[in-house]
Amino acid sequence: MIKMLHEKGMRSEHAYTAAFMSIGLSVATWALSLNAEPGAGIARADRWGIFVGEWAPTFFGLGLALSHYEQQDGTLTASVHDLREQREKQAM
Repeated sequence: MIKMLHEKGMRSEHAYTAAFMSIGLSVATWALSLNAEPGAGIARADRWGIFVGEWAPTFFGLGLALSHYEQQDGTLTASVHDLREQREKQAM
């Protein structure tokens, strides 16, 4: 699965970015739920915040797996130009 994600263009930094965004989204979701539904109480806002907050560890895990794959593949520090050249050589 990690190899497929890598081949489709997903990189570790994409997963890390998604993880940090989900942390921010978790706080925003909690605040919006708290303000949008004042009658529902803090418990409902907490559930929404926790639900979105659970995405972050998944994205961090994917980021670590992709980073490990990139280190083995040699693409962790390669530039986009280097990657294109490598793919062209493999296609020949």
